Amino acid sequence: MSLSIKFNEARLGGMALAKVGNPLRDEPLQTSRTLCHFEEDEAELLTHCFLKSFKSLELHHLHHHTEIDSNEVFGYVSAVFESNDALLDAGQKIARHLHAKSNRPNIKSGDLCVSLINDVIVGGQKVQAISIIKSESQVPFLQISEEDGDLRLKTQHGIYPDKIDKGCLILNYDREGGYAVYLFDKSGNNPMFWNRDFLGALPVRNDDFLTKRYSELCVAFAGKGLPEDVAVEERRDVADRAISYLADADSFDLEEFQSVALKEPERIEQFNTFKSEYEEEAGQELKSTFTVSKPEAKKAQKRLRGKMKLDTGVDLKFTTRFVDQAHTLLERGFDDKKKMKFLKIYFHNEEDVL
Repeated sequence: MSLSIKFNEARLGGMALAKVGNPLRDEPLQTSRTLCHFEEDEAELLTHCFLKSFKSLELHHLHHHTEIDSNEVFGYVSAVFESNDALLDAGQKIARHLHAKSNRPNIKSGDLCVSLINDVIVGGQKVQAISIIKSESQVPFLQISEEDGDLRLKTQHGIYPDKIDKGCLILNYDREGGYAVYLFDKSGNNPMFWNRDFLGALPVRNDDFLTKRYSELCVAFAGKGLPEDVAVEERRDVADRAISYLADADSFDLEEFQSVALKEPERIEQFNTFKSEYEEEAGQELKSTFTVSKPEAKKAQKRLRGKMKLDTGVDLKFTTRFVDQAHTLLERGFDDKKKMKFLKIYFHNEEDVL
């Protein structure tokens, strides 16, 4: 079951800064000597900027193949949670750890902010959190300033919150399990670098995780795992039956899923082959029984129904609001003269998209 997390009372407590280069290119590491502290209004603005990217992300935890205390980042953030005075030292160590792990050609240099966040609400309880964000691109912006009684326009470069490349939020919750961790990497340069090499983080394999992974697996199977000669309509039917099973069932059972959603022995065999390849590529085996997460199943169903690709070159994308009302706003039919299917969509007004 997913955690209930609220940021409405959260406030930035302090921040350690660093510039982290790539050792392979002889780019240096520079860390701040003192912490940054902020006035209340400034702290409120920065807190919102730093936390908004962590909403609706998949739950992870810090991990190590021997014991959790051997995970470097786990040790650094634990020291801060035990004593907030350790934030500057921990920020410097986190920056050095990131610099040491950045020794790959495609890893970009960037600005690092390690922040202490107070009063994040987890399951009704206030906890502290450590935010680690890295911005690998400087965004230009214009600023009008007054000089010698006149106005001047200056061009500056800085961090744009919506363009933050990498982020990690570690909550002081479930220490024994490796803390509750949320992370993202928008750069796409090396998907394993930020999660595995630097943080040592793995997804929490709970019901949310398994429901989401099986929904992804089913859609991928319908798109890529079936023979090339299978028609688009049949592919969509396979995906729809699979996602519908997840949406309707309270618990998932692999054998029952195969008989209900796949039915034919040939399809079941194809699915099992595709599933094995999927698990091998992901480096983890999916459990064959679990309790279905209804929120994740509903999301998967909406994602599937929110897109439609037609063989006449038309791609349709439906919003969540439309999907919820599709039974009254969308009609399907067949034209006997043209021998073609058609869609009829009802609406009040056309919105200007120019």
